[in-house]
Amino acid sequence: MFRGCSGSSAASSKAGTVEGEMLKGHLDMIVLAALAPGPAHGYAVIEEIKRRSAGAFDLPEGTVYPVLHRLEQAGLLAGRWVTAESGRRRRVYELTRRGEHALAERRAVWEQFSDAIGGLFKGSRTGKRPA
Repeated sequence: MFRGCSGSSAASSKAGTVEGEMLKGHLDMIVLAALAPGPAHGYAVIEEIKRRSAGAFDLPEGTVYPVLHRLEQAGLLAGRWVTAESGRRRRVYELTRRGEHALAERRAVWEQFSDAIGGLFKGSRTGKRPA
């Protein structure tokens, strides 16, 4: 759903761009939410987002890693290097107290926004209107 443009028509292309822009505006919240259950390395964050969104958010590493770095620089995440059993070093991220508060605030704003949009849709008709 939010994987980028795959259609060739102008309408399809525009819809993909709009979806991408909608997603971009919520990436911080999405990443924070994926880390709410506990610490995880970057690829695990990507897989958690994909799993919890039922595949709707299939985000590439090039999208998620800059968000992780930005959130860490902002003090919303703490990162530490760990060595896996394979000997590979990975950066593991977890929410800071400030990150938990930011997620709670963003969730409240999202729920208010979602309720408002839902209210608009409740009164809409799905049939075509006369020209």
